[in-house]
Amino acid sequence: MPADRPLRIVLAEDSVLLREGLIGLLTRFGHEVVAAVGDADALVTAVGEHGPDVVVTDVRMPPGLHDEGLRAAVTLRAERPGLPVLVLSQYVQRAYAAELLDSGDGTGVGYLLKDRIGQVEEFVDALTRVAAGGTVVDPEVVRQLLRRRRDPLARLTPREREVLAQVAEGKSNGAIARTLVVSEAAVGKHIGSILTKLDLPLADDSHRRVLAVLAFLRA
Repeated sequence: MPADRPLRIVLAEDSVLLREGLIGLLTRFGHEVVAAVGDADALVTAVGEHGPDVVVTDVRMPPGLHDEGLRAAVTLRAERPGLPVLVLSQYVQRAYAAELLDSGDGTGVGYLLKDRIGQVEEFVDALTRVAAGGTVVDPEVVRQLLRRRRDPLARLTPREREVLAQVAEGKSNGAIARTLVVSEAAVGKHIGSILTKLDLPLADDSHRRVLAVLAFLRA
């Protein structure tokens, strides 16, 4: 999907204030919120009725206020593997991010902390990337995981871990190269080495990148 195309969005958020704020924000950027709902059951129904370009949903939704929004997102992606979903969470929950990335066909997924909404352009850019089939993981999730011991990633060099962290944030090779001040060719070599060291199954490059991010999240 072209980055400049207006998106048709189904929004699920139980906080009326935040929901209305998101509607206004997304509309200001030229997108259309075709349905805005306050619980997980209504989310599933709205997706069936409207067939949106992308879903934005909170993790915790009524009636239980546990992980109903995430459960609905995973169910929707099982039924519609190509459905892009951006999940919003109040706190870092590594298991939630990993489960979301496991859903559907592994593309068009995002996991962001709600604080990211305040960085408006960054949030809208992440939504656009997810709608276009990209994978976006909140930088704070990545940072917290970098502080933990990661046995599956023990074979990676410090530079390879930096590159993988950037991949987990959904960045392209060119964007990674600019961030780390290296050539794009060097980034490509690092990613090739990462995929080899993690012993990932043969697949197209984009899917292997998703598998690498999952290895990062589970470590």
